[in-house]
Amino acid sequence: MSNIRPLTPLLAKRAQEELGEVPERIDADIQQLREWIQKQPHLTARTDDQFLVAFLRGCKYSIEKAKHKLDNYYATRAAVPELYKNRFVNDAAIEILRSGVYLPLPKPVSPDGPRIHIARYGVFDINKYSLSDVLKVRTMLSEIQFREDDNAIVMGFMEVIDFKGLTASHVLHFNVVLVKKLVVLGDKAFPYRPKGLHFINVPSSCEKALNIAKSLLSDKIKQRFHVHSDFESLYKYIPKECLPAECGGSNGTIETGTKEWEKKLLSYKDYFVEEAKYGTNEKLRRGRPVDSESLFGIDGSFRKLDID
Repeated sequence: MSNIRPLTPLLAKRAQEELGEVPERIDADIQQLREWIQKQPHLTARTDDQFLVAFLRGCKYSIEKAKHKLDNYYATRAAVPELYKNRFVNDAAIEILRSGVYLPLPKPVSPDGPRIHIARYGVFDINKYSLSDVLKVRTMLSEIQFREDDNAIVMGFMEVIDFKGLTASHVLHFNVVLVKKLVVLGDKAFPYRPKGLHFINVPSSCEKALNIAKSLLSDKIKQRFHVHSDFESLYKYIPKECLPAECGGSNGTIETGTKEWEKKLLSYKDYFVEEAKYGTNEKLRRGRPVDSESLFGIDGSFRKLDID
């Protein structure tokens, strides 16, 4: 019997309807994916049930897609060093988290709905940290979600990107290549799916950067990309009570949520030390190596992404 956390009855129903999850077959699917990993000479990966089922759910139980995504998930360790090198739970990671720059909220949209993320890129200290430092911490929180957040894995996430407080200096930190890489990782390596990207308090100086970001997305995701003039417009997509007090809602405060995530991140300190031993050895891969060139294109260009 697999050692995975049982879904709530509502989420179990959604997993069966939307992902094609067959409870009686989960053990066999996990075992098939595990056996494939063990036969790959180039791949050193985690193989516990909860981790593997996240990839199966994220790929709607296509074993081949799950293999491909999991392989890329580890190949990116070397291909995107700016996000994965020296990725530890240290003072810098905690300070970035405490700034409230990025936070998964405690309550999802509904008991069987997507998780909500809040990103506030105007609040981190640009004199101490770069965008890559911030996004590195974001990948750490995402990986904890892959293990713990059934709503995010089964139903995806909706993200509110609040540009309040963004200065010209923050805009200069905007790194289009890094953002491209993050979009590719979301498509090719992460086992959860964006169900909506909602931008609020967007200064005119950022509109060009947003248009660049939008151009990187598939038509399907462009339809989930919304710029709001005020919170009232946002509430049409995400109920007010699902947002934190800072956005006029009642889903906790960013400060309280950040404190909870700080405890969680600290509890994963050993986990991220251990993470350093996982990855791929491209010299041992059968066939073409997976590297920055194959993932992101020689000149940084790549085809439009399609996130189902």
